[in-house]
Amino acid sequence: MSPGLEGPLDRQAAAHVLEQIADFLELKGENAFRVRGFRVAARAVATLPTDLRTAIATGALGAAKGVGPATLRIVTELAETGRASMLEELREQIPPGLVEMMRVPGLGIAKIRQVHERLDIESLPELEEAARDGRLAALPRFGPKTADNILRGIAFVRQSAGHRLFHHAADEAEALRAALGRLPGVLAAHVAGEVRRCTEIVRQVVLVLVADVAPGELFRRLSQLPGVDEFAGQDERRVTLRFTGGSSAQVIVTTPVNAGAVLVQATGSEEHLRDVALRAASEGYSLQGAALWRGSEFVPTPDEERFYAALGLAWIPPEMREGMDEIALAAAGTLPQLVERRDLSGLLHCHTKYSDGSNTVEEIAVAARDAGYSWVGITDHSAAASYAGGLAPGDLQRQADEIDTVNARLDGITVLKGVEADILQDGRVDYDESILARLDFVIASVHSRFNMDRAAMTARILSAMDNPYLTILGHPTGRLLLARDPYPVDMEAVIAKAAETGVALEINADPHRLDLDWRMAAAARRAGAAISLGADAHNVAGLGYISFGISMARKAGLQGSDIVNSLGAADFLTFARRRR
Repeated sequence: MSPGLEGPLDRQAAAHVLEQIADFLELKGENAFRVRGFRVAARAVATLPTDLRTAIATGALGAAKGVGPATLRIVTELAETGRASMLEELREQIPPGLVEMMRVPGLGIAKIRQVHERLDIESLPELEEAARDGRLAALPRFGPKTADNILRGIAFVRQSAGHRLFHHAADEAEALRAALGRLPGVLAAHVAGEVRRCTEIVRQVVLVLVADVAPGELFRRLSQLPGVDEFAGQDERRVTLRFTGGSSAQVIVTTPVNAGAVLVQATGSEEHLRDVALRAASEGYSLQGAALWRGSEFVPTPDEERFYAALGLAWIPPEMREGMDEIALAAAGTLPQLVERRDLSGLLHCHTKYSDGSNTVEEIAVAARDAGYSWVGITDHSAAASYAGGLAPGDLQRQADEIDTVNARLDGITVLKGVEADILQDGRVDYDESILARLDFVIASVHSRFNMDRAAMTARILSAMDNPYLTILGHPTGRLLLARDPYPVDMEAVIAKAAETGVALEINADPHRLDLDWRMAAAARRAGAAISLGADAHNVAGLGYISFGISMARKAGLQGSDIVNSLGAADFLTFARRRR
């Protein structure tokens, strides 16, 4: 369904929306009668004898048994806009990993709640690990058979999904690289393809094996690996493996003398390879059969550095190989010194038990210090985010007092007082300015009313950016990868406003978001806007999400100096307070 869609409104699609709302409410632990009401309404909508638009217009929908005012509003909104704001708001309130679990056959809502509450599991990889190590089987009403069924269900989801989030694919690729690297005859194993380029969505895992044995012999060994369900040869140097767990990978074999050219080709992208081929032709070379040639003479390229050097280019980081301006920069010797983890002094966007996080302020602070940061910004949800335990002003002050205590007790880390305040529908930032003034910095984000039109959403965000206490615009487009599209917003206007006001735009490092998109982050840098990296961590483990944000920043061509996290605590505070 889409906004303004004419013609009959699909009853089954509308019923599915109502069922999803019921599922999400049940995941949240809402009143059982309310959950049941939406399920009853879904069945009523699905079995209506007439088209929904007609039923709405004639009043037949409102009169149908099981359809109440809430259902009528939702279906009417679907008819008018193609969207359901209640469903989108519920998606915002539930960890995306739990939504992924709902696709696992045989894993009902009650069991998802149980594993989440008892084992603090929020993703498919965590669920799979618990099913394998026995923690799942030990839960009440689970057992070994249920754990095995869940493993098969996860495999089905992965096999049928077609696309994978970057962090899932990267985990699979690294595990496979380590395993294949131990095979006899393999000198080196490299992750290539979209995983190496750190694309947000991965269609296929690709690995390159540098070997001193014939490809045919190596393929024979690959086909005998435990867990290989399917083995499909593509040509004399490439095969596709499909595994029992549902994952698959393309494996490319090369000799050491040609490893550089093969790894460049296997890494891609198509656009980058097109530009490389044009550069090669301009320098008197050609690319044929994943090898570099000068006329009829084969050019050895044992590594990527020598491949690019032959073309008069500096080595190009894989994240930048997207057919943008990387060839020109490499030819001129002006490639940016891309941001690395060591460039970051501070960690931003961390939630605690005060709202919807799992750890205390001190636990987050200690973990940040142990990870090598010198400061960390705590940003629990504001009062408007009641679904996430948003803080009333008194709670915010209580947290501020606790932060003071933690700062007095801990060495080597400074905890900053912040908040992730909701951007309200009218563009106001949640809390009065007198409350915001007591904080060190403020992140503001849209968490509701995603179905506003482009002009209204843009005006809403631009209005929030005028607030003198706003430091960072959080996850600026609201996307959830493979789950929810960005809300409609004029990002050119938002970027221009950020450059004008000095509000930083966040690259939210939660691998389900990775928002701001790296392409927009590159545009923001060109416009002179500041960028922040936000872990959006809801527990200690989530602090590690920052690595995914760094990958997106690198794809955008950002250097450490482009990112406010590279500032020391005192300089960041100066940055945050300069608009007040």
